[in-house]
Amino acid sequence: MKKRANILIIRLRSIGDIVLTLPAVHAVREHYPDARITYLTRSSNSALLEGFKEVDEILTLDQKAITDPLRALPELFRLIYRLRAGRFSLVVDLQGYGETAWFSWLTGAPKRWGSIYSRGRKWAYTQSIPRNTNLHPIERDLLLLRTCGIRMSEPENQFSIPEDAINQAKALFEKTQLDPEKPSLYIQPFTSNERKNWPFMNYIAVAEYWRDQGIQVLFGGGPNDAPNLELARERGFPAFSNTPLLVSAGLMHLSSLIIGGDTGMIHLAMAQNKRVLMLINGCSPGQANLYQHNEWVIQANDPESFKQLPVETVNVKCRELIFSAA
Repeated sequence: MKKRANILIIRLRSIGDIVLTLPAVHAVREHYPDARITYLTRSSNSALLEGFKEVDEILTLDQKAITDPLRALPELFRLIYRLRAGRFSLVVDLQGYGETAWFSWLTGAPKRWGSIYSRGRKWAYTQSIPRNTNLHPIERDLLLLRTCGIRMSEPENQFSIPEDAINQAKALFEKTQLDPEKPSLYIQPFTSNERKNWPFMNYIAVAEYWRDQGIQVLFGGGPNDAPNLELARERGFPAFSNTPLLVSAGLMHLSSLIIGGDTGMIHLAMAQNKRVLMLINGCSPGQANLYQHNEWVIQANDPESFKQLPVETVNVKCRELIFSAA
């Protein structure tokens, strides 16, 4: 009787990068339909993995513990024990950093695959390819799998949002007098990098324009965005800045169009088959542009032209995406 494959996939960070591993996870499941698939990530990202229907188990690394001298060694020993006890037959490292190379090697798995930044990490893997930064991250992950012998059909980029998260999002809609049956525009104005942010007052102008057109508008963001989003609340827009990640995904799920900068939440919306509009301040071929939907991107080549990107240009594209979906 053939032994069941026991597979570990590694991607520690960040939200967008983890979402972009969805097609690779699906390809692994397609090739090994009966396998047990475990995913190792940071504990802060564990909720996100609830939407990965192909994953059977989530292993986490507590990054806060790693930075605390008193907790670092116990946390590392705990993780190493779990990695060894997992008896994995295959490890797929989709990050290729020094720490993930070590984790891959420490599993003792007979097959360890990785896309590596430098030849100095090649020792950690039984098969590896050099990281091609000219490829989109999804294509890069799929290239690694194909090179290592994975057979796959068309890539599937599908995030399965839990029903409970959708119900919580509907409750927030009701609380803020939004109707999930009516067209809604979800604006995610902030990214992790200030230079990737289109001016916030421009987003406000977009929101006011579409509110005048009868479209519901809501704003989303993380806890650190709360002070900035207060201005949106003052202008009468619902703004959610301390909402659990999956509930934020639910808010996007109920919306007609999601717009924002180069942020993981935009990729998460796309993985729910939502229409999105991404505003990008420069992008090389290997950066995380929208997978298979470059027509949903407005791109500027430098910070100054990005800052000067006209509101009307964004509104025209919004109009095309909102009403072509109707």
